[in-house]
Amino acid sequence: MPMNDSVIITCALTGAGDTVSRSPHVPVTPEQIAASAVEAAEAGAAVVHIHVRDPETGAPSRDPKLYREVVERVKETGTDVVINLTAGMGGDLVLDADQPLEKGAQPGTDLVGGLDRLPHVEELLPDICTLDCGSLNFGDNLYISTPEMLRKGAKRIQELGVRPELEIFDTGQLWFAKQLHAEGLLDDPSVFQLCMGIPWGAPPEPEVLQSMVNFLPEGAQWASFALGRMQMPWVAQSILLGGNVRVGLEDNLYLSKGVKATNGQLTERAVQITELLGAKVATPAEARERLGLKPRK
Repeated sequence: MPMNDSVIITCALTGAGDTVSRSPHVPVTPEQIAASAVEAAEAGAAVVHIHVRDPETGAPSRDPKLYREVVERVKETGTDVVINLTAGMGGDLVLDADQPLEKGAQPGTDLVGGLDRLPHVEELLPDICTLDCGSLNFGDNLYISTPEMLRKGAKRIQELGVRPELEIFDTGQLWFAKQLHAEGLLDDPSVFQLCMGIPWGAPPEPEVLQSMVNFLPEGAQWASFALGRMQMPWVAQSILLGGNVRVGLEDNLYLSKGVKATNGQLTERAVQITELLGAKVATPAEARERLGLKPRK
């Protein structure tokens, strides 16, 4: 696959991880998240990927009111950026290692059905929402997304006219995403995010990414990211293999060793790498066209 010469940059603004205490730049309130989205867009991100957090505690949240406030604040600025809302929240299962059935779900569990992960998507109808394409040993806990949850979620997202971004954490998930397409539950162009380095999914190794790219369906649009110090090398790796890129504080807190980053700075670094490789940075309008999204109103 030839190098990508027009790169869509996504900035993942805050995520759901326990990062608020580790960096003062991780946005928490809707006002902060929206401001960070605008900052990233002005730095060159065509897409912003949005989670929300409890404004008081910084803990991850599924509250549609918080999503609505973030989206409204971004739109009120007039900033041209593609809105990508997570729909992956609600899959966390924490079990006791010795007595999983006897003790049941432990504190930290947030597990709901596939359709119950979509109320904010149904209300706000973003350009894109994510669909996490399988269950996974996610660190020390479990992320649950069963085939039937995914079928129901994909069908509902299709009915809403929202483009799903298929979050792929391992090769079996890519296999199942292709099955969803074969069953008619995904419209073209299919959009994939190849997620590397999440324990214990696909490791951030170039040969693993290459094998996943080789397995993508024909005509797919794709991006990839890796965690931590591998974030910026993965920008180059993805572009060289023909893909788009994702950066942001969801995946990495540092601009360089010991230097805490902002989302704008991480986006600027991705722009620099893109241009040093001889590629151009895609505009939001170009991203909408390639990802099969509706033009901006």
